[in-house]
Amino acid sequence: MDFDFLFRGATVIDGSGAKAFTADVGVLGDRIAAVGDLAAAQGREERDAHGLWLVPGLIDAHTHSDAFLLLEPMCPSKLAQGVTTEIGGQCGGSAAPRLNGARLPSDWEAQTYPARPGRPIAPGPNWDTVADFRECLEAARPATNLVLFAGHNTIRKGVMGDAPRAATEAETRGMVRVLEQALDEGAWGLTTGLVYHPGVHSRPEEVEALVAACAKRGGMYATHMRSEGERLLEAIDEVLTLARTTGVRTQISHLKTSGRANWGKVETALARIEGARAEGFWIHSDRYPYLSSGTDLDIVLPDWASAGGNAAILARLDDPADRARIVADLDASGRDPASIMVGGTWSAETRHCSGKTVAALMEGWGMGFGETVVRILRADRSRTGAFFFGMCEPNLLRILAQPWVMAGSDASLRAPWGPLGRDWPHPRAYGTHPRFFRLLTERLGLAPEAAIHRMTGLPAHAFGIPRRGLIREGYYADLVLLDPQTWRDAADYAHPHRFAQGVDTVLVNGSPVLMGGQLNPSAPRRGRFLERA
Repeated sequence: MDFDFLFRGATVIDGSGAKAFTADVGVLGDRIAAVGDLAAAQGREERDAHGLWLVPGLIDAHTHSDAFLLLEPMCPSKLAQGVTTEIGGQCGGSAAPRLNGARLPSDWEAQTYPARPGRPIAPGPNWDTVADFRECLEAARPATNLVLFAGHNTIRKGVMGDAPRAATEAETRGMVRVLEQALDEGAWGLTTGLVYHPGVHSRPEEVEALVAACAKRGGMYATHMRSEGERLLEAIDEVLTLARTTGVRTQISHLKTSGRANWGKVETALARIEGARAEGFWIHSDRYPYLSSGTDLDIVLPDWASAGGNAAILARLDDPADRARIVADLDASGRDPASIMVGGTWSAETRHCSGKTVAALMEGWGMGFGETVVRILRADRSRTGAFFFGMCEPNLLRILAQPWVMAGSDASLRAPWGPLGRDWPHPRAYGTHPRFFRLLTERLGLAPEAAIHRMTGLPAHAFGIPRRGLIREGYYADLVLLDPQTWRDAADYAHPHRFAQGVDTVLVNGSPVLMGGQLNPSAPRRGRFLERA
């Protein structure tokens, strides 16, 4: 039998957690056709895999690549780590359904996307529904697969704008209808970002109505909870109540204990989740292997100042009286400026701030905390990225030790070039997966097979992704050949655009999009919008 691609003599770690074995693996079309002794066979392309590991394509359980797949469809930062499938639409902010001109996150909103029939070339998204976005994705032909969730904040903005209040019953029904259409058009479920505007204003009954509608159609629920710090335990209780009430399959996003005062809550938090799992509820989590989170700097603003969306924020920052009040509130907030680092910036005035802490900028400018933050936000028109160092390593390792926690980067794809190369991303965008593996094996003592399972078979099982996450005959040929001795992250906060090292070959649906450690642009890009089973 001849194959399109043949790996010879690989150490196969099949994603199930079972012991590694040596085998040849043959690929025909988009499927794994044979696993075993294939010495008598030939491949149109072959790779000598002796001394290397062949693992299933990694599944990034929490990403924000949605719109960026249209801009950089080769997905270089993901392929270099071995990622072949991304779970997008997270934290309540999905690319679609984007109705009534709902504004997306600033890093998506600022880009110009490929032309669509009947839509002029202009900055900003040019799609509306999930079906529209799927058409854009199919035209772009990304190299990786996408599982897309529908974001609560995006849906809410489409129904009621940025209104900083609870939804009415009629508005909640409108959101449910939009969600149902999104699910019918291919969304896998609902995500929430309950610390972000406008979702922060939602009442539990609004979220429950949406989650119940999602569960009724067989969708999942993934949540950036209402708190990951002071009210962490209450936020976990809210999530577990939803799971118990609706029966929805649930993913707790980037589980953490943020802020020194909350580090002692980790055991109680884990015990509550374990209790719900012991009752039979389908609950998993993901985590990135870093001690800083990453989001927009304007999250530090007091709630009154950030209500109503970006236009309202800018109006307050530009108004002298409101600005003075914001400065005073920030100075009284008790935040540690040394624990906040500026990430991506958008103006000549702030470009030098990337990679520096707010404390260092305060010293250089001779300003207080509030004045420094406001100066940056005004210059960048409230689009600045930031990293927040509020976690501790013992808790990180304690969370990663849980067998129901998988790797999620909480990052969009990046490239050191083009429209995505001008940003200053969190190093997790380039390094999450090899770093996750190293922490599990070198710090926690897990066997390589168990660690790879957490990055392949476990997320495929948790999200219900059919025929992926394992090396089995008949499964889709998402495969990664890597050198276990050199598979490491290289990006850091000072040099975020550094590719991970050690991945030799990546196949996505049978296409070798990375070969010999280099992107292979001559290979067809066969990434797909994945359908729910």
